Amino acid sequence: MSTETRTTDGVETDGLPGNWKAGVAGGLAGGVVFGLLMTAMMTNVLEMAIPVMYGIEGPAGELGWLIHMAHSAVLGVVFAAVVGFARLSGSTRTLLAGLVYGLVLWLVLATFVMPAWVGAMGPMAPPVPDFNPMSGVGHAVFGLVLGGVYYALEDV
Repeated sequence: MSTETRTTDGVETDGLPGNWKAGVAGGLAGGVVFGLLMTAMMTNVLEMAIPVMYGIEGPAGELGWLIHMAHSAVLGVVFAAVVGFARLSGSTRTLLAGLVYGLVLWLVLATFVMPAWVGAMGPMAPPVPDFNPMSGVGHAVFGLVLGGVYYALEDV
């Protein structure tokens, strides 16, 4: 059961800080933009690598997109919690936080976790670590869009 406390800014619950709905919206918006970049420059990631993480043999572009968008929504909620815990506010801080968050996702998830996971689940054997500059750019754009949409919707 959640309790509410009235504040001068509105209603605060005893759950995680941050606006999870703005996080989901920002994650989905960033996911669409990043997905379009991957479709244009790294099609194999969406069609083959992401599906194989879940045991799906490719090409499976539609499922790759669906999984990518689910990851984006979840990572948007995590961003909301991080921003809430850090008590970040303002467009510049939120955009910068989004950029840094996107780059951290690239360094940790895309460079180490994903290639190891793909190698463990399927016939593909990407190197670990897999430093792909285009993936870095895509994750940075994801983070900027996430931060911008989060800031725009944070008080909604």
